[in-house]
Amino acid sequence: MSASDTALRVLAVDDEEPALAELLYLLGEDPRVGSVVPAAGPTQALRMLGRAVQDGPHGAHAVDVVFLDIDMPGLNGLELARLIGAFADPPLIVFVTAHDDFAVRAFDLQAVDYLLKPLRKERFAEAVRRVAELVRAGRGPRPAALGATGPDPAPALGDHVPVELGGVTRFVPIADITHVEAQGDYARLHTQHGSHLVRVALSTLEEQWRARGFVRIHRSRLVALGRIDELRLDGGNVTVRVGDRVLAVSRRNARELRDLLARHAAGRFR
Repeated sequence: MSASDTALRVLAVDDEEPALAELLYLLGEDPRVGSVVPAAGPTQALRMLGRAVQDGPHGAHAVDVVFLDIDMPGLNGLELARLIGAFADPPLIVFVTAHDDFAVRAFDLQAVDYLLKPLRKERFAEAVRRVAELVRAGRGPRPAALGATGPDPAPALGDHVPVELGGVTRFVPIADITHVEAQGDYARLHTQHGSHLVRVALSTLEEQWRARGFVRIHRSRLVALGRIDELRLDGGNVTVRVGDRVLAVSRRNARELRDLLARHAAGRFR
């Protein structure tokens, strides 16, 4: 769905009236927003989106972007985003939530942004700016359809991980991550330039990033195959060198890692 260069058409979805009112206020204050329609929950949102599809991209009910809460009764925001992704020409998605532990799943759905409540005006304006640029360019990440298969979409925000640092959200490219270490209910993402702590289980990242070449080498560690510079065998111990870091490989993971490295070197890793 496209919009004019100056007026975004927005659907705002939140089941809590004060939160929805704040969202409507912030959207109404932004000059890049042309129209805003509120929805008090996922059922009402789907009904409005169905009307938008019937009207077409130039109709009175067309929607360019959905600002979407996650924690809602019945169908939650993540499930609603997957349904929206089944549309032939779905709107963009910006998640607005009080919970930071859904961020990785949200960006796997190709969300444009992930805003944490309480909303900060400057941060909110940045999300609107991103949406406006994508709509104006006629491109951008779209929500992933339920059960969708096939190659990954073109690199976009869905190929980044949102991390909070001093109240500012940064977007770390997954391609820059060399390895990941579990730290309780959190995971520490390591890059060549530092590390970032995110609230997500290592097992979740293992499942979601396997197709990107990340493999488990230890119960508390994942590594990007393409970042391994050296595999070392020292007696019964196996380690890998990633840059200037030497990481231990558990015995149960050593054989699979050797096989994957051989396939990767031959260009046959999937």
